[in-house]
Amino acid sequence: MATTLTMDKPDNRDRLDAMAQGVIGKPLDRPEGPLKVTGTATYAAEYDVPHCAVGVLALSSCPRGKVTDIDRAAAMEMPGVIGVYADDAMLRRPAQGTAGEAPVQDVGTVDYFGQPVALVVAETFEQATAAAQALTLTYEPATDHIAFDAEGPNARIEDAPENTPVDQGDLDQAMADAAFTVDEIYRTPGHNSAAMEPHASIAQWDGDVLTLHGSYQMIGYNVDELADSLGVEPDKVRIIAPYVGGGFGSKLGISHEAVAAAIAARDLGRPVRVVLTRPQVFQTTMRRSETRQRLRLAADADGRLTGLGHECLVSNLPEEGFAEPVTQATAFLYGGANRRLKVDIARICRMNAGSVRAPGEAVGMQVLEAAMDELAEKVGIDPVELRKRNIPECHPSEGTPYSSRKLAEALDAGAKRFGWDKRNPKPCQQREGEWWIGTGMASAARVNNLMPAKARVSIAPDGQVTVESDQTDIGTGSYAILGQIAGEMLGTPIERVTVKLGDSNLPKGAGSGGSWGAASTGSAVFAAAQAIRATLAERLGCGEEELALKDGIATGPNLRADITDLLKGEALIEIGEIEPGDTGDDFAQASYGAFFTEVAVNAYTGETRVRRMTGVFAFGRVLNEKTARSQCYGGMTWGIGSALMEELAFDTRDGHLVNHDLAEYHVPVNRDVPALEVILLEERDPAANPMQAKGIGELGICGAAGAISNAIYNACGVRVRSFPITLDKLIVALPPA
Repeated sequence: MATTLTMDKPDNRDRLDAMAQGVIGKPLDRPEGPLKVTGTATYAAEYDVPHCAVGVLALSSCPRGKVTDIDRAAAMEMPGVIGVYADDAMLRRPAQGTAGEAPVQDVGTVDYFGQPVALVVAETFEQATAAAQALTLTYEPATDHIAFDAEGPNARIEDAPENTPVDQGDLDQAMADAAFTVDEIYRTPGHNSAAMEPHASIAQWDGDVLTLHGSYQMIGYNVDELADSLGVEPDKVRIIAPYVGGGFGSKLGISHEAVAAAIAARDLGRPVRVVLTRPQVFQTTMRRSETRQRLRLAADADGRLTGLGHECLVSNLPEEGFAEPVTQATAFLYGGANRRLKVDIARICRMNAGSVRAPGEAVGMQVLEAAMDELAEKVGIDPVELRKRNIPECHPSEGTPYSSRKLAEALDAGAKRFGWDKRNPKPCQQREGEWWIGTGMASAARVNNLMPAKARVSIAPDGQVTVESDQTDIGTGSYAILGQIAGEMLGTPIERVTVKLGDSNLPKGAGSGGSWGAASTGSAVFAAAQAIRATLAERLGCGEEELALKDGIATGPNLRADITDLLKGEALIEIGEIEPGDTGDDFAQASYGAFFTEVAVNAYTGETRVRRMTGVFAFGRVLNEKTARSQCYGGMTWGIGSALMEELAFDTRDGHLVNHDLAEYHVPVNRDVPALEVILLEERDPAANPMQAKGIGELGICGAAGAISNAIYNACGVRVRSFPITLDKLIVALPPA
């Protein structure tokens, strides 16, 4: 049977709080953890598929144009080479998240330097690699002048699609009348997700049915994208992805290697494995767009915002609808009656821009929070107080109420735990040997989304519970969380709950993206379990809300029975479904938090070290304390990378990516990350979903880099408005050592 819940109004029943098992929210281990740490979890490229050939993509050395000829002769004569493919159905770009249809195809048209243009298939990886390098490609370069740089002279600037500008009141007059103003340009570079597991697919056909072992985040959508790319019906495609070694947005949509592997496998009549090399991951998969952001803040004598402007320039390829939603949190975080929020997009020749962890807020918040620090200094009030003073009563532009919001509480809790009251607001006041020491803070905010999702929950005659969904686990804890929800609702010890994920033959979950996986697919599990509870309650002779289930025992008013007796030797199976409803429009939904950090800046070299960092986060009900805390650690680590080291470097003469590996694209390593402190503020958000939980996967990055930037200024007195804040940008402006 199927049970559908639609969020048309807030759910204030606190059903999970009324359960008796006591596993929800607990810091339980991830059940698949031992498989991963012992190397026995099978990732996409690791399946032992007999007679499997290996494909390697060949990339374009032309920045834009047409492939007019592929000389295959030399490659085909090399040992082990089976075929060379440049099929029109192969992808020029990966699909955007939740696209559900084929992205731009026809690899003979070149959109950017490093675009895949052919696939070489051989018996071994080494043979395929050598043959791909031996291909001779002839190009007809494009004659029009499309820019390689968003701020270059040939860049074509457009209004960003799917972005609604805000122009409210008179910002220019507010700036003119304000007691204090900030008007600055900030820049952030492009980023790569740099997930540990590279993009990988094994394609195998059985007649006209394709099975793909792939590394993907949202396989319900990916099935449709892959089927559309290949010209087959979705019911002829199965994607299996039980373990995904990170994604961070880069694996939201179907990518080059999956379609290429499927085309070659269909032609050869044998399985084909295609794994992107690390440079290919950087050169061909989703990037976060670089940004230029103009922040204007107008405040009265008390530091209350009267005007707020956030105007941004981002980039993407022609024809792409995605534009980094930089102003997403700015729209609702702080007040100010006079507002101008706008995103423009430059059409340039770089690989596809799309969602990278916390699209919008990850780069928008760090800049907004840096600007707020500048305003606090000008007004002469504490940065924490400035933010609290500007928390609006309702959404500043739309007038909708907030569903729940513990921003002020997070700011206060973080300040107390960090010891913010001991901070000297004046820069260059603390020195330890050759190091300037400073502290900084920032708010955190990330929009909350609920997505359609389904899940099947069954309870066997012996009381064993099984949860099934095509929901993926990309290292975030889906296996643990979904099991906890079912175990709590059905009174089943967690060791008697089995969770099966990552197979498109299972009910369609929400997928892992946008921090919505646990809350959305979890709500589907909740709905299915609630339907089972209703059946058990009826058999026990009580109402569902009177039923208590714990350790396999059902109790009601003066009633008690083993659950196995109520099952009567038969399994109960329910499919739960969650649908977004009116609460998505009736309330401004977001998760909130605050960062506090201490840094040391070398007085001679400009080297910056983060010495300690505290994050406080409020995101509705905590479903698993351990996995939630881990996500916060990960987000804060990303914040360190965004602040100090991560940037994609492009050659603006031809758009090629210069630093396309982990040797040159620097991410934080163990030495860069101090002992991070995370505080979780429990709350309930009845408008979010029936579980009253919100997303946490991305909140930990949103504003973190701004806090580090502010701490650097407090340490050495240097404001750097171009991220990352590398030592070359600091050393030229450091005070005398």
